[in-house]
Amino acid sequence: MARAFDERAPLPGGDTLHEACGVVGIYAPGFDVARLAYFGLYALQHRGQESAGIAVSDGASIVCHREMGLLSSIFDEEILARLQGYIAVGHTRYSTTGSSVVVNAQPLLERAAFGDVALAHNGNLTNTDELRDSLLPETTLQATSDSEVLAKAIVQAPGADIVARIRDVMTRAAGAYSIVMSTTDALYAFRDPWGVRPLCYGRNPGGGYVFASESCALATVGAKYIREIEPGEIMWVDGDGLHYDKIAQPKPQALCMFEYIYFARPDSVLNDRSIYMARLEMGRRLAREHPVAADVVMAVPDSAIPGGIGFAQESGLPYIEGLIKNRYIGRTFISPDQRMRNRSVELKFNPVMENLRGQRVVVVDDSIVRGTTTPRIVKLLRDSGATEVHVRITSPPIVHPCYLGVDMATYEELIAANMTIPEICEAIGADSLGYLSKEGLLAAVARKRGEMCLGCLTGEYPETYNGPAVVASGARG
Repeated sequence: MARAFDERAPLPGGDTLHEACGVVGIYAPGFDVARLAYFGLYALQHRGQESAGIAVSDGASIVCHREMGLLSSIFDEEILARLQGYIAVGHTRYSTTGSSVVVNAQPLLERAAFGDVALAHNGNLTNTDELRDSLLPETTLQATSDSEVLAKAIVQAPGADIVARIRDVMTRAAGAYSIVMSTTDALYAFRDPWGVRPLCYGRNPGGGYVFASESCALATVGAKYIREIEPGEIMWVDGDGLHYDKIAQPKPQALCMFEYIYFARPDSVLNDRSIYMARLEMGRRLAREHPVAADVVMAVPDSAIPGGIGFAQESGLPYIEGLIKNRYIGRTFISPDQRMRNRSVELKFNPVMENLRGQRVVVVDDSIVRGTTTPRIVKLLRDSGATEVHVRITSPPIVHPCYLGVDMATYEELIAANMTIPEICEAIGADSLGYLSKEGLLAAVARKRGEMCLGCLTGEYPETYNGPAVVASGARG
């Protein structure tokens, strides 16, 4: 039986997906690398808004500044001027493991016998306890994140050099990790053998290299995109140039499919596939799979806009702006009172009533997670004069949690794990509901099933999960 939707209830945990972080690494002698890192992180602010930091090496020591909040509230000219050097590591964080406090902000700075190390991590380890138990007994942990355990494991690992230490830990670490890390005289970048989280690199036109979670960060600082770092690959830059290495055990690729659906910026490129064009194709295929008699098509800003345009193109219906996003209210440190929390959607979106009044509306969104936001959007459109509201989703139903760095939800919270699609349609108050199929998603992103992690859709997690795939009792796949 479909559960009733209480429009007065606050949004517990929200109804959006949250990714772990964004990372940037820059090796560029003669450049203001702190400033380059700052603008690179600005391009990745969508990947994390809880904390940010930049560490810079001048060849002798590493200086780091990190705080809670958005980049614009953390850094100013005076702070950037103090970060002098030619190697920079930057990080913007959304916490998936470890609480949201400044001690967990990154980059993490380790003082080792062989020198300073700064590390920025995007992802989520699944064997943190095992790695922690392998640390020296006298090790003191100040943070509560898996990233600190990973950093200390690398510092303490056996090996004649840093690359050997990284290789050792990569053979022991399970889970998702895309990392940029610096010593005082070199910059390192490496990616887990499954390639769950993205990491790419490019060449700085004036000399040096830039590594980042997404290609949009390279473009922002003027670097030319070269390619993705391969799963299991280690790259580093020092005074002798760019170097490559790869761990011996190849693994099945398991890139998170939500990079294409939601996380990555639409102007990024991932494995030579434009994110914008992939989302446009998702919308087109969604229109073919779930056509509907309607008057107009709109999208929920921002990540669903290319899908909405694709749906309109394929269906022949006009595309309209139905909701205008208030871009400066998403992350606020001023907590709304209960009355304003009850109006959370109205805080975030304003309807364009002239485009909605008297119309049969198709509203395209990228996902339904807990099912708390979508009913509010449907109601807002109806209150604005829409005569019918047909919801179309550019991802398949999310029926399983994620254990590899996406703050998604539990089985109990996932609406598609507990209801059929008709029941969800009733619960959100829509006239109809259609999800993109798994086959349509894979075709849109031009990837094979064995090249992506679809664990939240299928319950079949990649080997790096380090545990059995368990489907909750009663969950509906």
